[in-house]
Amino acid sequence: MTDLLDDPRTHLEPIDEKSVWYGRDMENSDEWIELLSDDEVDEIRSAVAAIDAAGKVMLDLSVHDYPFSPSLAGRLASLGAELDRGRGFWLLRGLPKEEMTNHEAAVAFWGIGLHLGHPVSQNARGHLLGHVLDEGKSIKEPGTRGYQTRVRLPYHTDSSDAVGLLCLHGAKEGGLSSVASTTAVFNEVLARRPDLAHLWFQDWYFDRRNENLDGQDPFFRTPLATWHEGRLSVRYVRGFMDSAQRHEEVPRRTDEEKQFLDLIDEVATEPGVALNMDFQPGDIQFVCNYTTFHSRTEFEDWPEPERRRHLLRLWISLHEARPLPESFGRGSVLGEKGRGGIAPVPGVFEAEHRGTNI
Repeated sequence: MTDLLDDPRTHLEPIDEKSVWYGRDMENSDEWIELLSDDEVDEIRSAVAAIDAAGKVMLDLSVHDYPFSPSLAGRLASLGAELDRGRGFWLLRGLPKEEMTNHEAAVAFWGIGLHLGHPVSQNARGHLLGHVLDEGKSIKEPGTRGYQTRVRLPYHTDSSDAVGLLCLHGAKEGGLSSVASTTAVFNEVLARRPDLAHLWFQDWYFDRRNENLDGQDPFFRTPLATWHEGRLSVRYVRGFMDSAQRHEEVPRRTDEEKQFLDLIDEVATEPGVALNMDFQPGDIQFVCNYTTFHSRTEFEDWPEPERRRHLLRLWISLHEARPLPESFGRGSVLGEKGRGGIAPVPGVFEAEHRGTNI
């Protein structure tokens, strides 16, 4: 018998929880900005110095290599809970990047991530700490991911519990990070087109973008949203859904389905819905992929290679995360140390670069 709590047909009603917010309200608040104290910075830098002095490799590090005080460790645990069960995003500010090498900042970022959860693979190469910078690629190429370009990225979620970004260098112009509440968008779609709201819960096709294993279909199916144990979780990547249409086996979309997807994008981009933030070097942003869309504006880079916009990225399986049904994201998840991630592909996997070559 179907559990009514998990039956989406009984949950086409507005959501009222902390994850429902609007950028127009957040712009006048600093509640989403977390400032590191001088003592906390000293703790982080001491841990990094000890790791470097011991000559430890990043991939061999564990949370025990970052023996933070109960105060700092407890704060990070609370921030992890805020991601999964609260607002769904925050910006941690105060890491003195100007006093640190890129490697030291990366080790600090890695340690903060380990206190939140387990890093999972971000691509077929098996990268656990990724570089977000313009590689001069075209987003129109099936194997290209948005983080390898400088173009505007549509609102989307990633295939992990949470995603984190550390700013090493900002762009000359543009490159603003933008976040929006998926639960607020869910409510708006329900209010404006209740006849389409059920489509959140039907199966949709996602392209693997040439990152599939041998014998795997080049696409997978998953609902965009799921109700499970009383909580709504969303997964949405319009670009991957659109490119799945290149496969003959994938059914063509109906007019109703096109209207539904267009409405999601329309709502997310409306003035006042999203919150834009301009990264400063040393800023660390984390967002929950189940309740928060993220995006980026197009940017112009500096001509000098050493000044180019450069972010580091972590995909995290949170230590304490919401339960999810097996049907949600099936075919895309990597079940190694947690949920989420993209399974490394033999022949593409780069064991020596899984961490970072900084």
